[in-house]
Amino acid sequence: MQALELGGGANGRKGWRIVFVRLTEIPVDELVCHMRDPRIAAHLPLLSSEWNRQTALDFVSAKEERWRRDGLGHWAILSDGRYAGWGGFQLEGDEWDFGLVLKPEFFGAGVVITRKAIAFARNDARIDAVTFLLPPSRRNLGALNRLGAVHVGDVTYEGARFHKYRLETARA
Repeated sequence: MQALELGGGANGRKGWRIVFVRLTEIPVDELVCHMRDPRIAAHLPLLSSEWNRQTALDFVSAKEERWRRDGLGHWAILSDGRYAGWGGFQLEGDEWDFGLVLKPEFFGAGVVITRKAIAFARNDARIDAVTFLLPPSRRNLGALNRLGAVHVGDVTYEGARFHKYRLETARA
């Protein structure tokens, strides 16, 4: 799969690049290290076990299956060539949910990465709206509001409570 390069920069910084690649391109040990960070686990209520190499391999396999089945899925995100985290779109029923899990040193890049992903969604005929499921531990939600996402209520997913937001992406 060819990388999806999304140019531009945070705060106008020239040369800053975000590239979306398949998760299979990231070393398994790097995923394990990322997902074992307690700062990550604090915002992932569905993270139920300690990550190890097998957990990471199973995760990548499951995400690749989504690509095969739905034609879209989660990417690994590179920032200036460095692994920054993973995220993307996952079909949940008839809705495309967007998730983003960044390494702590890239937490500040979430808005820029999300804007780039939403630009992708607006140009994809399959995606007329995007949902976001955020755990109650996430308190700074102003960026979602600025994107135009609307809180549609709270939902329980696999036993955990989330705030659900929806953003219309279809062009008129």
